[in-house]
Amino acid sequence: MKTTKTMAVRLINIGFNNIVVDQRIVSVVNPASSPVKRLIEVARKRGSLIDATCGRRTRSVIITDSNHVILSALQPETIGERFQQKIEKAEKKVLLTSTATNQYKLRKRK
Repeated sequence: MKTTKTMAVRLINIGFNNIVVDQRIVSVVNPASSPVKRLIEVARKRGSLIDATCGRRTRSVIITDSNHVILSALQPETIGERFQQKIEKAEKKVLLTSTATNQYKLRKRK
């Protein structure tokens, strides 16, 4: 019998109601450097550039595991904070669930 462990999909808002699955994000970088600018141009030519800025200035570039490049109008720090909040919220939920399960098992034993 094969058991599979399901992981909850956590979504990160990258601005203007645009959402990315957090497990697909490889990095969030500042678009100011020349290598990142070249990466954006290559992605544009390749057809894997996603512009989620809604006409605003690009403040961060999100690189995914599928080699898509996503432009966002949010600062990398803001996206990082949202990412961290999602992780902490998920860990807290797992802790609460396991505590409730353990309490149930203890009550059942008595």
